[in-house]
Amino acid sequence: MKDTLKQGVTTTATYTVDKDRTIDFMGEECRVYATPSLVRDIEQTCRDLIMEHADQGEDSVGFSVQITHMAPTLLNMKATITATIAEVDRAKVVFDITANDGLDDICTGKHVRFVVDVEKTRQRLQAKAAKAAA
Repeated sequence: MKDTLKQGVTTTATYTVDKDRTIDFMGEECRVYATPSLVRDIEQTCRDLIMEHADQGEDSVGFSVQITHMAPTLLNMKATITATIAEVDRAKVVFDITANDGLDDICTGKHVRFVVDVEKTRQRLQAKAAKAAA
């Protein structure tokens, strides 16, 4: 990874809370941004930032997510996620996360990703698949 991936680098991404990103178990009138969808969008935002600074053949994998989902975001609202690199320790990248829907702060937390070599990861996964098939 490039040395431009360092503490303080930040990005924002805005997502429209479409029907697929909402809960449905309380009925149509209570559709709000589902926590698993928020986590997916956080992971995507952080991965996109890493990929701007990755070398050829690198990608990243999620390791941990710790968030507090503090407020509902309604169907069709926009949620803006801000990811700021708090720490880079070799391949480990720690992000501070905030999210806002224009009316409320909806989330705070941390996300950790590891930068990986895609080919080495592919080989490890193939070895595990072979072991599982045996």
